Amino acid sequence: MTFLWGYLAALVIFGVLDAVWLSNMARILYRPTLGDLLLENLRWLPALAFYFLFPLGVVHFAVIPALTGGGVVMALVNGGFLGLLAYATYDLTNYATLRAWTATLTVVDVLYGTVATAIVAAGAYGWLRLIAGWGWI
Repeated sequence: MTFLWGYLAALVIFGVLDAVWLSNMARILYRPTLGDLLLENLRWLPALAFYFLFPLGVVHFAVIPALTGGGVVMALVNGGFLGLLAYATYDLTNYATLRAWTATLTVVDVLYGTVATAIVAAGAYGWLRLIAGWGWI
């Protein structure tokens, strides 16, 4: 149950953070930079696959290890590192292969992914600690 509750918390926190980020940054950063490369209509299946898979990694690599002895600092560090690796993989590959992809977009997006994933991990960790105190897990 611990993993499931952690996953649900990470899923909600990440969904909210990313919705806020993308709703603001799409018009400020992504659309002006990428222009016609962006689809008018989102491809929902791959988008949903990412949103449902990524929190699994956050819980596995950051939240559960933090619960077993590292505390919230470990959740932040491991979450941030996972975010750095995931977002750098995506952004650096795009920067290396896509003409329109800029260094600014790469840096901003990697920083966002690093911070967002750290927040998601710490938030899910905090939620699990809270509900453990309630006797739910």
